[in-house]
Amino acid sequence: MKGYKMKEEYDLSQMKSRPNPYAKRLNRQITIDTEVSVIEYFTKMAKNSGISYQKLINLYLKDCVTSNRELKI
Repeated sequence: MKGYKMKEEYDLSQMKSRPNPYAKRLNRQITIDTEVSVIEYFTKMAKNSGISYQKLINLYLKDCVTSNRELKI
């Protein structure tokens, strides 16, 4: 907008808070026992792809959920 100037500072102390509608969709940190070879595998893939191994593991698990992959024992 031409001629519109934002204030340097805003007073947000009077702003009403509200719950985040997306809070249930956020990631949850967990601890799992995993073989060293699994971590090494994803760490190697992470170096090649440029994203963290944790993100790769999450993407793989998410793909399993999305495709309804069955566990092969």
